[in-house]
Parts: sequence; C-alpha cells; structure tokens
Amino acid sequence: MSAHHSGIGMTSQRTRMRMIERLREQGIADEVVLSAMSTIPRHLFVEEALASRAYEDAPLPINFGQTISSPWIVARMSELLRANARLNNVLEIGTGCGYQTAVLAKLTDKVHSIERIGPLLTRTRIRLHKLQIKNISLKHADGLLGLAEAGPFDGIIMTAVTTHVPSSLLEQLVIGGRMVFPKGSQKQNLCLIERNAQGYTETILEEVKFVPLLSGVER
Repeated sequence: MSAHHSGIGMTSQRTRMRMIERLREQGIADEVVLSAMSTIPRHLFVEEALASRAYEDAPLPINFGQTISSPWIVARMSELLRANARLNNVLEIGTGCGYQTAVLAKLTDKVHSIERIGPLLTRTRIRLHKLQIKNISLKHADGLLGLAEAGPFDGIIMTAVTTHVPSSLLEQLVIGGRMVFPKGSQKQNLCLIERNAQGYTETILEEVKFVPLLSGVER
C-alpha cells in the first residue's frame, strides 16, 4: 500500500465515522447498513489522486467512464434492499470498483456480482481479494441477463440506470424478493420492485443520477 493511502488510513476511521454521522442526518436509519459502511475503507476503492475525497458525499470517477456512487446512494440502496432483514443470496449488476459489493458482503451470506468491463473487473477482483472479502463471486458478463444459475435471489441491485427491467431478470427474484435500481432516461429515479405471489409491485422513489446500463461485454 502506498504511503498516500496508508496516511489516509491513519485517519480514515475517524473520517468514516463522520461519514456515518452525516448519513444518519440524511435519513439513513438502518444501523446494520451504517455499521457495515463504518468498517469498509472507502478510500481504497477510488483512484489514489482522489483518495482524500473518498468520504465526501459525492460520486467520483473510477476510470472506464464509470463512477463510485456517493455514500448516501450506497447506503440508501442497501437499506432498501435489506428492508431490515438478513439477506441470503444477492445479485449485483455492475460491480464497478467493488465498494457497493463490499458493503453487500456484510449484509448477506453470498453476493454474486456481474461487471461487463473486463479490465475494471480485473482491478476490482484484486482489490476485494486484498481486503479478504470471501463471500463474493465476480463474473465478467452482460448484467442484463442476470445469473439464473446462481439464483434465485432474495435481492437484486443494479448500479446503472435502465429504462426497463427484462422479465427474465425479474424471474430470478424469489417470492418476497426485492430489486433496487435507478430507472429513467433524462430524469432518473430510484425504483423498488417487490415480488409477491400475485406478481410484482413497483415503487418510484427519489430522483438520482447514474451512468447508463449497457448490454454486452468489453474485454
């Protein structure tokens, strides 16, 4: 680890706790999510030049045209997905830098995460391995297809915006399962889909801003 990163690490616990207090003030109420986020060194998931900004409440670029979501978005989506209950098997579409993946790993027994950009996933795989996060499985694939062979899932989280969710993906939810994702085009909103015995109910939530979900894979 570089001196720059380890230097930040010396104060990162205090800095992380300030981030957690801010999230509480912003309305995040799930203490399990807040506890998970208090243990994860967010500065290790951003580019070294931006490490000093890692705990600000803002998205940051992570190369390949992608971003790490703001702490509030990560907390909010995790809280919605968890709904105050332990998760067993979660699918994440869009691994990115792996920060949301690492948070989910604290909230569920198993995280399956899909990333379409090969070089980005390679970097993230190394980072998560160094942090010794064991209950995750990463796959280089098209997230829109989901991962039926690892399902069904009691939670699906999508970290890029789409205008619609394929029915084949919704079918990978268990009855009682929840999917959290950003939806829209010009205007985007967080969206929650819950599966019940009768079908699916959708709830539109607050306005957000995400990079678009793309199909296919990049080597």
